[in-house]
Amino acid sequence: PTLRRLSHYLLAHYQKGTRPVRDWRTTTNVAIDLMVYAILSVDEKNQVLTTYIWYRQHWTDEFLRWDPAHFDNLTQISLPVESIWVPDILINEFVDVGKSPHVPYVYVSHHGEVQNLKPIQVMTACSLDIYNFPFDVQNCSLTFTSWLHHIRDINLSLWRQPELVKFDRSVFMNQGEWELLYVLSRFQEFSVKSSDSYAEMKFYVVIRRRPLFYTVSLLLPSIFLMVMDIVGFYLPPHSGERVSFKITLLLGYSVFLIIVSDTLPATAVGTPLIGVYFVVCMALLVISLTETILIVRLVHKQDLQPHVPEWVKRLLLERATILLCIRDRKKFSQSRMQSLDISRQVENNDSTAKLTPYGCEDPRECGAVGGTRPTLAFSGRAEGSAALQEVLRETTAIRQLLEKREEFRDVAREWLQVGYVLDVLLFRVYLAAVLAYTITLGTLWSVWRDA
Repeated sequence: PTLRRLSHYLLAHYQKGTRPVRDWRTTTNVAIDLMVYAILSVDEKNQVLTTYIWYRQHWTDEFLRWDPAHFDNLTQISLPVESIWVPDILINEFVDVGKSPHVPYVYVSHHGEVQNLKPIQVMTACSLDIYNFPFDVQNCSLTFTSWLHHIRDINLSLWRQPELVKFDRSVFMNQGEWELLYVLSRFQEFSVKSSDSYAEMKFYVVIRRRPLFYTVSLLLPSIFLMVMDIVGFYLPPHSGERVSFKITLLLGYSVFLIIVSDTLPATAVGTPLIGVYFVVCMALLVISLTETILIVRLVHKQDLQPHVPEWVKRLLLERATILLCIRDRKKFSQSRMQSLDISRQVENNDSTAKLTPYGCEDPRECGAVGGTRPTLAFSGRAEGSAALQEVLRETTAIRQLLEKREEFRDVAREWLQVGYVLDVLLFRVYLAAVLAYTITLGTLWSVWRDA
């Protein structure tokens, strides 16, 4: 058969141990090509990228030529790869051999051109930058070079044009987590310690992570919890429900961070920005809880609570209400006037309560006056006078108790007003900080997403 005769003709006296040139000064040009088939895994912790590529290379073997007219016009034949010379081109970034299928044959044309086509599972070292996670773009290089032959023996070139290699996604399986953007190619020479130069061809595989899964599972729950924390400020500050509500949010966020800790990529170099985002959100929740505890402590009614200082009244109840555009700031001034009127009424009632039914402030004075007025009904009754004095003492004690209680109510009312104004002020500062932080992160992630 023709194939058997041709194979015997080519390999009968073939020496696969030497470079296939008749003149040793002739350089063997190896053209290589690369097509990315799939991105299998990206190991951020170990900085390893696993890809599946279709690799092609061809060169000219001067000892594998024949005349097609002598072999039934046969122009191409497949030969065992172990029987001919193959260039020692490797990938510098290799960290593991991987599970690449073995292709035992190469194609040889009658001009001596050898085509070696094979799929390779490539496990390469790559400097992965996860700071922009989950909107990160990774650029990993695959450097093809001859391990032993310098550039005078083996030179490298591209099989296709760089533009065709760059945007070729014809075989890429793009249903996974990573999306192939483009593949850049560049040829360069390098030498080690002034030795002979070596040729190398670099392919830069640029991939981008699809962030939808991480946005739904990581960012949205955190945003919802922060929104609920902001809504919690509308609970009354003098009630203890706000404290328990914010403590529940803080515990829920802690459980959320424990759950998503395994999802975040871990490296020994740095922390992704989303990790910093979670830490800052936790800090904001702690600050919100601290502010709530402070306000509740401020407005809580206590019997020994002192009066509000005048500078606090001027600063918060007058200036801060104007600065914060609080619509009911008139109510604060009206309530203050009402408290003053109530205190005046209490003083007037007390002054009238101090008088006896006969116009005397002191029972002893009434007794002195009774000596001059023999018409009084109780002047001759000592037991009735003693009972009346006891009633007056009890009435005086009740009046003092009511005065103290009204005074405590006025103080509590003033501190409640101060607490409400301070709560509005701190809430707006907190809301401004959250909005500024959200806008900054949103802008950064939008720029990285569109870059």
